[in-house]
Amino acid sequence: MFPIRDHNPSGRTPYVVYVLMAANILVFLLGLPMMGDDRALWAFYDSYAVVPAEISEGIDLHTIFTSMFLHGGFLHLAGNMLFLWIFGDNLEDEMGHILFLLFYLACGVGAGLIHVIAAPMSTVPTIGASGAIAGVMGGYLLLFPRAKVDILIILIVFFRVFPVPAWVMLGLWLAMQFIGGAASNPDEGGVAYWAHAGGFVVGLLLTIPLWLRRGGPRFWSQTLGHPPHPDAEYRFSRSRVPAVRRR
Repeated sequence: MFPIRDHNPSGRTPYVVYVLMAANILVFLLGLPMMGDDRALWAFYDSYAVVPAEISEGIDLHTIFTSMFLHGGFLHLAGNMLFLWIFGDNLEDEMGHILFLLFYLACGVGAGLIHVIAAPMSTVPTIGASGAIAGVMGGYLLLFPRAKVDILIILIVFFRVFPVPAWVMLGLWLAMQFIGGAASNPDEGGVAYWAHAGGFVVGLLLTIPLWLRRGGPRFWSQTLGHPPHPDAEYRFSRSRVPAVRRR
């Protein structure tokens, strides 16, 4: 299940989202030459990735910040940037550019600290923007729980795009993080499920003041959980390439 877009147009250009995406992509490209050199890559991660055991001892605290701009591979980067692209523009539209940037960084730092709390003695480096982006998703859920999100379902040879309410897609995603966190050992590495879940909760909590300024429950009753503007409509255009039927 992959989200590919939402039906929630933003009213302003999401410059901060663009800058964050560019920064993540640039850092990834700069690190590509090290991908074939395990010693150089390990030294790089040791300097800029979160190592919970070191954070617990008060060492390399700056990595709580730097780690959120590192990615372990193209799919890791592409997946995170897709989620940021889909959900980030609307929060930037609601918060404003500077406040959204501070919100994003706070979610990333919060997610990193929660990962350290979950595995304080782990020596496995942790990288990725997932915690910060999870915070964006948490804020999005609070403000637009019934915004339509198009998801791509892939079941072997079956491909289909379905529009679903944001609370369904984001709720399932959050549930998967809790299940994964309960079933895994964070000391052994792998997916940082608790960082994802923690970032989501941090983002939701940090968005509550904005939600209250919009009217809180009254905002929901007025919009019924939908964005307070018309949904974007998408049409799949037909190909102009002539088709030849098989005889």
